[in-house]
Amino acid sequence: MKNKFIKYKEYSFKKHPSIESIQIINGKNNFPISWLNQQGYCEYQIYLQYMKGIKTQPTRAMLKGTDVHSQLEEEFLKDAEEATFNEVLESSKKEATISRECFVISADYGIRGFIDEIWMTPTEIVIIDDKPGSRAFPSTINQVRAYCLAFKKMSGDERQIKGALRQRGTDNIFWSEDFDANVEKQIKFTIDRMHSLFDGQKPFIATKNPNKCKSCRYQSYCEECKL
Repeated sequence: MKNKFIKYKEYSFKKHPSIESIQIINGKNNFPISWLNQQGYCEYQIYLQYMKGIKTQPTRAMLKGTDVHSQLEEEFLKDAEEATFNEVLESSKKEATISRECFVISADYGIRGFIDEIWMTPTEIVIIDDKPGSRAFPSTINQVRAYCLAFKKMSGDERQIKGALRQRGTDNIFWSEDFDANVEKQIKFTIDRMHSLFDGQKPFIATKNPNKCKSCRYQSYCEECKL
């Protein structure tokens, strides 16, 4: 497979007046896809961090993840060829390619983010999200599903799309699935819920799992914490 670095394309947006990191594109809220991982862990974290503006220090695991991620990106770029999104799509129909840190965005669904790695072959597209462990949680599954949705919408490509989770820093793909109509329906439902939170139509729900609360960075700030 050839390494292809997809050039980031600028786009126009407005900042949300009160929610940090929410962008307004074509009159619709647009949130980072990574928030779906946080939402599956505890929705209330999103409220505390981005609506109340509470800042905490990054955990050791977060810092390590950033470091490993940077190392992988640096290694990839050593022999990567630069190309546009459409150029890579077209060339991959004849020759398999790998791309990292591919930016995807959908104004219609109100999501955006950077995909860790994509394999594009003449027959299929595999969208990979790297995680520190080797267990597929609903939250991490939702995140990679949203990447698949945004990629499908942005590309209009008819090849089979697969979502996959890989243990960070290894070749261990420990979970994968076809991004079919049923999966697409499920992630659209979750994304709609996220938008209803930001629009104030529904309340943010805190986790009921005390083990999550014990390890939460926002524990001391959370009025919902029962510890």
